Amino acid sequence: MNELKQGFNLEKRFISLDMIKVIIDEITLSNEQKSPHGIRNAEKKFESIAKLANSEKIIAKARSILGEEPQLVRAIFFDKNPEKNWLVSWHQDKTVSVNKKQHIDGWGPWSLKDGTNHVQPSESVLSKMITFRIHLDDTNTDNGCLKVIPNSHSYGVLTQIEIDSLIKSTVFVECLAEAGDLLIMRPLILHASSKARFPKHRRVIHMEFSGYELPNGIVWG
Repeated sequence: MNELKQGFNLEKRFISLDMIKVIIDEITLSNEQKSPHGIRNAEKKFESIAKLANSEKIIAKARSILGEEPQLVRAIFFDKNPEKNWLVSWHQDKTVSVNKKQHIDGWGPWSLKDGTNHVQPSESVLSKMITFRIHLDDTNTDNGCLKVIPNSHSYGVLTQIEIDSLIKSTVFVECLAEAGDLLIMRPLILHASSKARFPKHRRVIHMEFSGYELPNGIVWG
């Protein structure tokens, strides 16, 4: 998609306020809120998030970007708020989740998070993935919105030294959004977020999709 040439794009009012309410209500009633930062495997824990991730609107959008039939790699629910107000340093999203650990050339290292196998795949896989961030609340500078460095995904997987050099020499963009907006971005784009200056809910559903066909016996998530 041409509008993703800088590695990110914001689509306004992608989901309805009614759908947001259903998701928030389900999460609020759950016991998963004890998580310190985010809730991994969110699509397996919340019916409303699973429904959203598999909705035709989401799948069609991912398909139009990837040019392949999209498969959900993972979904994470984040809620930055007065009790959980954290910062995230500049980084790239370089790991994916799969159902089991198995040797694949060019993939590694492996780790286990919330009972799910995570691994860094080859750069060719990462470059063909897409991330959707659905905003459940308005997000701005005051409550720690996401920041990105345009075009940084085009450099591929970066070392920490390369990241440090790049953030000193380039200008970042703040991704201001309203509830219902969809931020689309490449996983390898450099991104970060500051602590909220005036903390309030900044709830986001983070979903990653890939069109890559995994070896037999392995599935995403």
